[in-house]
Amino acid sequence: MIAIHLDGVTVTYVDAPIFANLSWDVHDDRCVGLVGANGAGKSTLLRLMAGELSTESGFLTFRPGLRLGYLPQEPQLDEGSTLFQEVFAASTELARIEAEMARVEAELGDPAVYGDEQRLQRKLAQQAALLERFMALGGPGYESRVRGVLISLGFTPDDFELPVTALSGGQKKLAGLAKLLVQRPHILLLDEPDNHLDMAGKAFLEQFIRNFKGGVVLVSHDRYLLDVVVDEIAEIEDGRLMRYVGTYSEYAFEKQMRLQRQAQMYRVQQREIGRLQQAAQRLLTWGRSHDNEKLIKQGKAILKRIDRIDRIEKPILERKKMGLELKGWRGSKKVLEITDLDKVFEQGDDENIVLAGLNFLLHHGERAGLVGANGAGKSVLFRLILGQEAPTSGVLKLGPNVSLGYYAQEHETLDYEQTPLDAVRHTAAMSESAAMSFLGKFLFSYNQARGRISDLSGGERSRLQMALLMLSDANFLLLDEPTNNLDIASAEVLEAALAEFEGTALVISHDRYFLDRVATRIVLLEDGATTDFAGNYSAYQAARE
Repeated sequence: MIAIHLDGVTVTYVDAPIFANLSWDVHDDRCVGLVGANGAGKSTLLRLMAGELSTESGFLTFRPGLRLGYLPQEPQLDEGSTLFQEVFAASTELARIEAEMARVEAELGDPAVYGDEQRLQRKLAQQAALLERFMALGGPGYESRVRGVLISLGFTPDDFELPVTALSGGQKKLAGLAKLLVQRPHILLLDEPDNHLDMAGKAFLEQFIRNFKGGVVLVSHDRYLLDVVVDEIAEIEDGRLMRYVGTYSEYAFEKQMRLQRQAQMYRVQQREIGRLQQAAQRLLTWGRSHDNEKLIKQGKAILKRIDRIDRIEKPILERKKMGLELKGWRGSKKVLEITDLDKVFEQGDDENIVLAGLNFLLHHGERAGLVGANGAGKSVLFRLILGQEAPTSGVLKLGPNVSLGYYAQEHETLDYEQTPLDAVRHTAAMSESAAMSFLGKFLFSYNQARGRISDLSGGERSRLQMALLMLSDANFLLLDEPTNNLDIASAEVLEAALAEFEGTALVISHDRYFLDRVATRIVLLEDGATTDFAGNYSAYQAARE
């Protein structure tokens, strides 16, 4: 059943339309993956449906009584609350109804009310209506429902009293999702719900979406997630929305086939239009040279026929993508060797053992995916390799001909006060015009290249880090969640660049599709030690199962 109807809606940003005259129906019985390049308008469309934006033309209609749940990219949580308090306070309507029921109950004890038959009947009817609404929202079992939702999303009872400030990025995402679920929405609007989640968190999210009894609109760059949960894909491109039935992989194939068919039809139509134009021109030329009105009429009739043709738009088969090339060089055969490595952090009188007797060897040419739960020590291991931390004991040795390149998940390698132009020229000796041309290959406009890095979006900062990585000429890459802020097209460029890279890569990633395409081995970091699995993520998952 249609829950939300969009008819000819338009949203404009700084005089440029994000999308115009867009129409779409959102149903309450399917999961839709909303995809498109960074800046295409995916988040804007969710905010429009959530009521945070208004359309400049057209209209939105909602099914009567529809309850929407909207999860933005960064959930807004009260930092003064515990996890349980934050989720429990989510149903403001339930709290309002409870307060109203208490007020009506107090009024029923007023002699002025129970002594007046008409006023008494009105209050009793009001109480019945409130009670009915209270029951519909699940009021009597609300606390149990809050606990059940939190547990279903992977939290333990011990987590309930954690302050919100102590939650990881992934846990905050799940807490935001829990706040929606306790309100029993009919439609969920989820904007990158999988960001910051570890593999276990992603598994909980997948299971939840598959079991959700309602409609879901999911914005995500995680192709694996889109493959396992969605019923259809809606793509925003050039301000228009196109629907494809099936998973992400089916969409990717069907879109390519559609573009190829459209290109073929466009070529055939252009040939036919050219043939008709030539015929019309011949008839007009002959008619005018021989003063033959009949031939002139025939030529004009053909031109009118051409004007009436429904033109097939020329498809764009190859859109501009970032020009990432990771060349590298051979260097040492043994790139990284770790022996009996311990890392212990002192916490008052206690010790937090993060790495314990870790042994690890990485050879030239390997693409190792480093996986493990949040807090397992993956980022600590990266800091040890980079020399930002010292091991408590053990040996960590880089090969003699190894040059490190580092991609930071939170972009902390960037100076936010610099401009992208300054960052490029600081990294490599090149003229301003050459640096501007180089940034153009990474999809930066003139104004973006000269603006501050702090003004860039997450995806733009990711592309800038990739550009600087390319200039570093490193032959050993440490990549920390490199696809987190990249759109799908840019993630595919990174995959292709790593396939051609003459060097070695160690990658922290929760992007299973990416690891399937890139990794030659998976390294699980768990309980302070590593376990090796040959092959990509799917092979690792099969071995674990």
